[in-house]
Amino acid sequence: MSIHRVLVVDDDSLSREFLYEAVGALGLDVDSVESGRAALERIAERNYDLVLSDMRMPAMDGMQLLAELRERRPELPVVMVTAHGSIETAVEAIRLGAADFLLKPCTPDTLEMVIRRVAEKGRLMAENAYLRSELVGKESEAVIARSPRMLETLRSATRIARSKGTVLITGESGTGKERVAHHIHMNSPRCDGPFIQVNCAALSEQLLESELFGHERGAFTGAHRAKPGRFELADGGTLLLDEIGEISPKLQAKLLRVLEEEEFERVGGTTTMRVDVRVIATTNRNLPDEIAEGNFREDLYYRLHVLPLELAALRHRAEDVMPLAEHFAERYARQNGRPTPGFDAEATQRLTTWSWPGNVRELENTIQRAIVMLSGDTIGAEDLAFGPASSRPASQQTEESNLDPEEALADLIANRRMADVERVAILATLECTKGNKTEAARRLGLTARTLSNKMKIWKAEGIVA
Repeated sequence: MSIHRVLVVDDDSLSREFLYEAVGALGLDVDSVESGRAALERIAERNYDLVLSDMRMPAMDGMQLLAELRERRPELPVVMVTAHGSIETAVEAIRLGAADFLLKPCTPDTLEMVIRRVAEKGRLMAENAYLRSELVGKESEAVIARSPRMLETLRSATRIARSKGTVLITGESGTGKERVAHHIHMNSPRCDGPFIQVNCAALSEQLLESELFGHERGAFTGAHRAKPGRFELADGGTLLLDEIGEISPKLQAKLLRVLEEEEFERVGGTTTMRVDVRVIATTNRNLPDEIAEGNFREDLYYRLHVLPLELAALRHRAEDVMPLAEHFAERYARQNGRPTPGFDAEATQRLTTWSWPGNVRELENTIQRAIVMLSGDTIGAEDLAFGPASSRPASQQTEESNLDPEEALADLIANRRMADVERVAILATLECTKGNKTEAARRLGLTARTLSNKMKIWKAEGIVA
């Protein structure tokens, strides 16, 4: 966690003034009150990151205030301030939930050390809670690569890891961008820090803003407690923004500020948070095309595009297919409590010649399905269920691949409506240009605007994703 706003609670005016001045000298926002009751009233009005409370006060002492805050604001850390003679009571306060304690009289250096210690403890607790919620059942894996193309990509990723520069990983869906991002983190000077990720495509604009930047209590309906965002959780480490091309213009502007200035405010907050985070972004979109269409900020693109890395589709790195298949077979066999099966020659042939439109994710799902349904100890071709295009027998696919190109084209478009032929031509050309709409339009003799308008119509009709 980050500590930005502190409340000092002490009935002794001299002690209260000293703590107020010492905390303020650290550059933190600080308020002070003279009693436990006044503290509860102030905390109900404002959000604080830390409470420094004297142990002995009339009416409501520090222990009673601690008990009240454990009920009302269990996430709010409380540091007890006590005289030398009551250290046993301070230890008891720690047992009952206090974050730390300070002995009177204390120095500004000691105060700073305790605040830093509480902040680090809070950061670790928040990070561990996040990891428990996000990573249960997931396995952290090395990137498996045998093809020259993927090996060169990993060498580039390792070189990139040494810097703090922002990384933009591009590639088709399912190519393993998340694993390469984790490879960069683990080979960086930040490897001992947190690796936090967020799927930008999975959340609405409001939820994504809260996830990224956190929110204060009362910021919106249902915000009953203050919550740190992913940027705070990733402080000192790496933040992976998966599918960055999906974020709204409003969030693009806020993200640009964080990348430029390394600071932001929580949703509903006014306190500026400063963080030290290395950002890795991924996308399967062609961002230059998105810029041309007005969907993505050009200045944000150049902030993200400091260290670009492109992942090849699995169909362009056939040497990786069987090592990946064997890896997935071993993993899912272990999960299902059975020996790891091998692959017969026909299964190997089908795996290495399939086009894998869903890339590594499709391969993983295919192997998992085969393991679950397998009755023997070897995976054969009959155990492999591919995507919709594989409903044709492999022999038919082979025969079609041997057709004269003009015959194959004629066979493809015969008896189709012109609108269908046009759509097939455009989508096939986009496949060839790896989604580059400008280049596809040039090859087809269309304007980029015309192609873009056709794609928008097809998306609205649900014809394309």
